[in-house]
This record gives sequence, structure tokens and C-alpha cells, in this order.
Amino acid sequence: MHIAIAGNIGSGKTTLTRMLAKRYGWEPRFESVDFNPYLQDFYGDMKRWSFNLQIYFLNTRFKDVVELSQTKKVIIQDRTIYEDAKIFAPNIHAMGNMSDRDFQTYSDLFDLMMSLVKKPDLMIYLRSSIPNLVAQIQKRGREYEQSMQLDYLKGLNDRYEEWIASYDGRLLTLDVDRLKFEENPSDFEEITNKIDALLYGFFPLEN
Repeated sequence: MHIAIAGNIGSGKTTLTRMLAKRYGWEPRFESVDFNPYLQDFYGDMKRWSFNLQIYFLNTRFKDVVELSQTKKVIIQDRTIYEDAKIFAPNIHAMGNMSDRDFQTYSDLFDLMMSLVKKPDLMIYLRSSIPNLVAQIQKRGREYEQSMQLDYLKGLNDRYEEWIASYDGRLLTLDVDRLKFEENPSDFEEITNKIDALLYGFFPLEN
């Protein structure tokens, strides 16, 4: 089984992945940020490094998807291959930081990859406002994220909403402005109750 967590930068994907993996005994797959050879260069010069960055992400995540399709374990994944193609690459292209030629090449490669794999068994989308995202980004203090522009973050958020509105797989949307699952056990329990209902048909007993 493949569970995927999607959401904008700073929405809490890694934290929720870790917590759900521990709660259910699932095997977590985390996004490799610290070891990405292009990420810091990209934030310094988006136009120069955008295509390199997106191809690196696409290649890495496609390897993950192929591996997931071949395992009998329950895997929970921090960020998905769909977000690269539906959110980040189009946003970079729209901002003028990726050429039409590079974007078309990237899109054709993604379409080919998607013809070979299936959707996750459950997609969990973490919906967040921009102020909440900014607060979380500042809190975790990654140096290369501190120069991120607000219009870039807002552009990503808008594209996430457009993508989720058209997503046709099994989907759970969580309002992480309200659900402070890391700090509040009852909020985390609300999330796990919803997951149980969607995956296993379990519903909590009423008191």
C-alpha cells in the first residue's frame, strides 16, 4: 500500500509522515532535501538552475514510485512525483524561470513516466494559509529557504489548490491552520480516525 502526503513548503509533510509511520508501523520515505545538489543553487539563481533541479526531483521520485510498486510493505511518502509536475515546474515556468523548451521536455518526460505507474492508495493533502507556511519556514530555519519570496510561495499555494480540485484518486484534505497535530494529541487523533475510516472502514465510537 502506498500512502502519500502532499502540501506546500512548510505545511508539515515531514512531521506528519514521521508521526503516521510511528503510529501505524508504516515505512516512511522522506524527501531528500539536505543532500539535493541543486537546491541551494536554485534559490540563488532560479532561472539558471530550475531545469536541473526539476529533472533531479523527477528522476529521484520516479525511482521511488517504481520501488513502491514492487514492495508489499505499507509505505508513507513525504511529497509526491505529482507535485513536481503539477505544482513546482509549472510555477517556475510561469514566473519566467524555465524556458518553454525546457518545460515541454520536462512535461513530456513526466507524462511518459506516469503512463507506467498507478496513483497512491491514499493522498493526504495538507492545506495551509501563507502566514502559517511562513511561520513554519522561519521556525525550522533552513538558510536557503529564508530568501524565498512571498509571491513564489503564493504561486505554489494557488497551484496546489487547482491540482487538488481536479485530483481523481482517494483523497484526504487536512486544514493544518486548524489541526496542530504535532502539539495537540486530539488533533492527531482526528487525523488518524479519518485515515482509519478511509483505508479500513473503521469509525471511532461515540462517547
